[in-house]
Amino acid sequence: MRRTVMKSCLVLAVAFAVSAGTIEFAQAQAAKGPSGLPLPRFVTLKSKRVNLRIGPGTDYAVSWMYLKTGLPVEIIQEYDNWRRIRDADGTEGWVNQSLLSGQRAAIAAPWMKGKGKGVYVNLRREAQPSSSIVAKLEPGVMITIGECSGEWCFAKTDGAEGWVAQSEIWGAYPGEAFK
Repeated sequence: MRRTVMKSCLVLAVAFAVSAGTIEFAQAQAAKGPSGLPLPRFVTLKSKRVNLRIGPGTDYAVSWMYLKTGLPVEIIQEYDNWRRIRDADGTEGWVNQSLLSGQRAAIAAPWMKGKGKGVYVNLRREAQPSSSIVAKLEPGVMITIGECSGEWCFAKTDGAEGWVAQSEIWGAYPGEAFK
């Protein structure tokens, strides 16, 4: 009797694990856009001048123009060759995919902009909170990121490089890891 109960529990545990794996796989598939790439995802602006449109096509009005190459944006929707993006301020609109790059960048704590003097994001020598500080970044400073561990990102900015806490930047999701 005891073995039968244990076998039943084992069968249920395996069935649960398989169904959970199937659900995870289905959720991962549902989170992909028509391009086959995940949604949402972070990219950067490839061009110096990028028109943000109110709809997916050149027939739609331009609502904003970006003038900064390398600015991080988040792709939240895809339609044909058009990508609906969101910037760090929450502004949304459509951009042609040819104006976007897969290179990664981030903005240091944009939500802390204007909070007063003495508010900084620390760039550290190593990916540890006790590591020495290489530079203090003002909120809103743009950085390039090369890799993230899920907790820390390796970042470069004007003359300084080091590790920044992933929770203190906009341009990488919490827990996202990549090289």
